[in-house]
Amino acid sequence: MAEEYQEHSLSGRVFQKIREDILSGKYKENQELRENTIGKKLGVSRTPVREALRQLELEGLVTIIPNKGAYVTGFSDKDIQDIYMICMLLEGLCARWATEHITQQQLDELDGVIILSEFYMKKDSNIKDQMISLDSRFHEILYEASESRFLSKLLNDFNNYVKSINGSMLVSSDRMRKSIREHKQILRAIRDGDADMAEQLANEHVMHMLQNFKRKGITDK
Repeated sequence: MAEEYQEHSLSGRVFQKIREDILSGKYKENQELRENTIGKKLGVSRTPVREALRQLELEGLVTIIPNKGAYVTGFSDKDIQDIYMICMLLEGLCARWATEHITQQQLDELDGVIILSEFYMKKDSNIKDQMISLDSRFHEILYEASESRFLSKLLNDFNNYVKSINGSMLVSSDRMRKSIREHKQILRAIRDGDADMAEQLANEHVMHMLQNFKRKGITDK
């Protein structure tokens, strides 16, 4: 029983590592995932790697072709559309629940993120990495404020999908400025205790990101 639990726990850690590498873009679309290579890299046998790849296939991140191997699965246009639509609904719910449960400390943290975002926008140097980090932090604070670990887990997963679709959600200075403005509007609604408005603004925020991708021809054929 102990050995079985240890093996299951090991495959879970391997699963999380491979999943993280796929979503971060370390493994590219259609790239073969070789059990031996991954096993040696992670210092494990092929068994937990094989089990992890099966789990990743169930999640849709890997395709296993019998007698050939396992390959990274890309995102279709419909996948991208679905991911954003689900994110939209979840982010709206998160903003609603955050309005009901947010603390003063979390409100101050959100203020701080916006102030830093505006500061970096005034700089001439490459600010993309800082802006992506601040954008993520803004949403993470809202996830924490929702006081739902299940919702937080779902949102973190789906935002990892978003990041893997395109390394930058905020791909232009114009989009960065608009995102800051949208964050300020969401925060204002939460401060006012207006859960309906906070939910609506959070939904629109995600839809604007999807529209930004569409304008760049990422989801449109």
